[in-house]
Amino acid sequence: MIKLILLDRDGVINKEMGAYVTNPNDFEVLPHVVPNLIKLKNAGIQVVVITNQGGIAKDLYTHQTLAKIHQKLNLILEAHQLTFDEVYYCPHHPDYGKCLCRKPGSIMIEKALARFGVNPQEAIMIGDTQRDIEAANAARVMAFKIESNQDWSSIIDEILAY
Repeated sequence: MIKLILLDRDGVINKEMGAYVTNPNDFEVLPHVVPNLIKLKNAGIQVVVITNQGGIAKDLYTHQTLAKIHQKLNLILEAHQLTFDEVYYCPHHPDYGKCLCRKPGSIMIEKALARFGVNPQEAIMIGDTQRDIEAANAARVMAFKIESNQDWSSIIDEILAY
């Protein structure tokens, strides 16, 4: 039984624009996200965001700006009585040093598994890049790779059918 869904952010939750989202005004939640989250929450599944935010290391935006972007996301979700169980982000970028948390590393996924007491076989990652899939594989979590901005409703329906 699946207990935890791990979602990448850009291209999965919000519209991938081909550049960093540096301003809350540019943050656009994809239309299928709220209905999918409703299905997951109604099934008792916890949902965690796992996202690289290397624009912070590049000084394109700050931790505070990211907090405002996530606040906008939370307001949209709260309007539907929804919330993410947690959001993990890596503020680093490989051009500006090394870290252990950035995907394709699996530390953010492993933190989520440990925090929620979920075995890897009880979790699924949905991402739109190969590094999302590699991070999930490193944590022994099943992963689904979608195209950026693709509706992932069919994956949720498949998960809930088990």
